[in-house]
Amino acid sequence: MRKIINSTYITLDGAVGDPHEWPSLGTSGKAASYDIQMELLQACDTLLLGRSTYESFAQVWPTMAGDTMADYINAMRKLAVSTTLQNPAWNNTEIISTDLVETMRALKNQPGKDIVQYGLGEVSFALMEAGLVDELRLWVHPFILGRSGPRTPHFLACPRTSLELAGSRALPNGIVVMNYNYRREA
Repeated sequence: MRKIINSTYITLDGAVGDPHEWPSLGTSGKAASYDIQMELLQACDTLLLGRSTYESFAQVWPTMAGDTMADYINAMRKLAVSTTLQNPAWNNTEIISTDLVETMRALKNQPGKDIVQYGLGEVSFALMEAGLVDELRLWVHPFILGRSGPRTPHFLACPRTSLELAGSRALPNGIVVMNYNYRREA
């Protein structure tokens, strides 16, 4: 059975939005980060995104042709979850507008590689509630946004969850990548 792996950047105070606006951590972890991301991507053949993350990615990745990671992402099958998005311009994009849980349950049972989801929000929480997320990969960035950070806990809408640490890796720039196996609590 295919796995759904959520991979998300997060700050120490729980911010997940707009990581491109976060303070720079320099380039000391760039090569290790790239290798970890490529390893995940190459284990997957489908990219799952909520509408906001899809729109952010669709603006950037197609303009980066010629980069190995960008070429891989651009060629992948992309599933955008939205009830309002129509006629997506990013190649290989399909829209899931109804029955997200059943669509993903069926997809997990089809042959193929794993499914990667970037972003952590309503789509993730619906899949967690249904017990469909297999791994949560958090890229914890070593800073606190404080007053400019989140006003409410990001995981407030998430079902009660137990996570089992499956691995971790500290990068030279201070980011810690933590891989958790996901188990929904009853």
